[in-house]
Order: sequence, then C-alpha cells, then structure tokens
Amino acid sequence: MKEDWEKYLEKEISIITPIIRSLGFSISLNQPHIKGERYLMSAVTTKAGKKIILLGNRASDNKKVVIKITNDKYGAEEIEHERKCREVLKRINFAYQIFFSPKEIIFTKKDGYTIFIQEFIEQEVSFLDRSLKEQFTLALNAFKGQESAHATTFEHFNLIRKNFGQIRSSKYLENLNRFNKKTINETGDEELSKTINRARIEITNNLENIEQYCGFLTHADFVPHNIRVVGNDIYLLDSSSMRFGNKYEGWARFLNFMVLYNKPLEEALVKYVSLNRTPEESLSFHLMRIYRLCEIISYYTETIKKSEGNLLILNKKRIYFWAEVLKSLLNNKPIENSVIEEYKKSRDSLRDEDEKVRQVGLH
Repeated sequence: MKEDWEKYLEKEISIITPIIRSLGFSISLNQPHIKGERYLMSAVTTKAGKKIILLGNRASDNKKVVIKITNDKYGAEEIEHERKCREVLKRINFAYQIFFSPKEIIFTKKDGYTIFIQEFIEQEVSFLDRSLKEQFTLALNAFKGQESAHATTFEHFNLIRKNFGQIRSSKYLENLNRFNKKTINETGDEELSKTINRARIEITNNLENIEQYCGFLTHADFVPHNIRVVGNDIYLLDSSSMRFGNKYEGWARFLNFMVLYNKPLEEALVKYVSLNRTPEESLSFHLMRIYRLCEIISYYTETIKKSEGNLLILNKKRIYFWAEVLKSLLNNKPIENSVIEEYKKSRDSLRDEDEKVRQVGLH
C-alpha cells in the first residue's frame, strides 16, 4: 500500500508542479505531510479523498504557504467542505474570541484539480513545547469557547448544523457498535472483545446522560498537530471537524492524545472537570473518552490489513496499548507510566525515518 501511495505521489506531483507554478507558487523540496504513515489515512477510510498537502512559497515575495490539492472526488469534497466551514466560523460570535484560520490566498479549480492555498502559520513555540500552565490555559479556553456556542449563538444553530452537521446519542451508539464489531471481527482477541464490550455496556446504560450534553459546538479532532499558537491566539488548521455533538467529545480526543504526549496535562484537565463541573458532566466526559478510545482502536484494527513489516507490528501494539488505556478508564484507574513508556519505546523503534520526520512536522 505504501508503494502505491509513493507511485501515486510521484505521478501527481509531476502533474501538479507546473499547475502550481502557473498560479505563481513553487513547491518546497521538503514535504513532511506526505511522508511516513500519511498514506494510511486514505487507505483505511473508503471515502477519505487522496488529498495532497504540500508546503510551498509564493513567487512574488517568497511567502510560505500550505497547498491542498486534489483531482479526487472525495478529496475535492473535503477541501470544499473545509473552506465552507471556515466561512461559517467567521459568522459566529463566540463568547471567547480564540479561533482563527490561516488567511486564504487562492481557491480555484484548474485542469481538473481543486486547489486551496493558504498562508503558513509560523509559531515560535509549538503547543507541546510550552509550559504546562500555558498548555492548560490554552486548552481550557479553547474548550470553553466551543461550549459557549451552545448558550450564546443559538441564532446560528441552523447555519452550523447545515454546514457542520450534528451527532446525537443514538448516532454515538451506532458508531460505537460499528467500531466494536469491526475490532472483534478483525482481531478475534477474546480479552480485547471483553474490554470493548464493557465499554459498549457502559455507554448503552448512560445514553440519556450523553444526550443531555449534546447540542454543543465541538471540534472532534482538536489536537496539537491541527492547531498553531501565535501569542494567545489559536489557529485551526482544519475547521472541517467542527460539529454539534456532546460537549466533551473534543475534550475526550484531546485528553486521550495527552495520555501519550503530556500526562500531567491530561491529569490537570481531568482534575479541573472533577472539581468544577457537575457529577453528571464528569460522567459524560468519562463516556466520551471511552467512545473515542473505541474509535481509535477500530481505526488501527483497520490498518492491519494495509500494513506490513515494522508498521504491521507497530499497529498491533497500538491496538493493545489503547486497549490498556480503555481498560484503565473502565476501571477508573490511571494507566501505569511503565505501560506508556514501554509503548513509546516500541513505537519509536518501529517507526520508519519518514514517519519520524512527519511527526516533527506535525508538532
């Protein structure tokens, strides 16, 4: 599968380069966003478009830009949806004005390609390289900003629902059952099946709670590689993951990510919810973390048939690592640091060099 992706890239870039040049831009030699495991994102999801993300420069002033380009139907739909979401966000009066988008430079269609060029957002210090206090404040303000849409932007509800969509408790359960069925069928692992069935029962038994906190604006993929921080301003690099859903869906994705990348931040945000939100909200937060863990386990289960060599070994380890995180959450116990460190060591030894470069670019 990786070889197919590399052949696709080689062919496409040879076609794309003169098109981009004709628009007054050049393509950089170093392209971290198309390396490593990037190909899996298109291979795993049937409706994920073959969208190519490139770094480049504007010829007139050498301004650094991000180029999103595709001639794939689904890829074009993703680009157009993202652009529409950016426009809708501009029309929402958030109580906390914290979300910004990179400036659009060009959106056009040329020679069968949909092309979206925007400014590259430079940041002196990445989110993960900031102090724990800074990270906590930035993350908390971002989540509060999303939640405020429920209370202060009701007049925009239909506008957002139409463009971003919404998800209610019944859809969360439907998705969860699909995730778990896929995992059970693909892995055949009895212990893993028991764990995700426990997750299904816990969520099924608390659907009313999940529904109670639906109807909030949430960013379903709010993680450091999807944002840039300039001063105290957060730039969303992908607005298309905004939707109305459970208010803790975005929190859940972020905190599950931080189990690996900044455990003290995860613990601080968990403590904040416990001390400052109602027990009902704490439960909803807990349930969304369970849901998102089942989702990521399902994702890596799907990658197994698309992987080989060290990547195959690594993706199997990813399944069982996230299953351990899920098990610890179901047992209301923190995962052992030794489990995290052992997984990180294995992950770093099994990643290829291209993926290591890509990860630096993502952060």
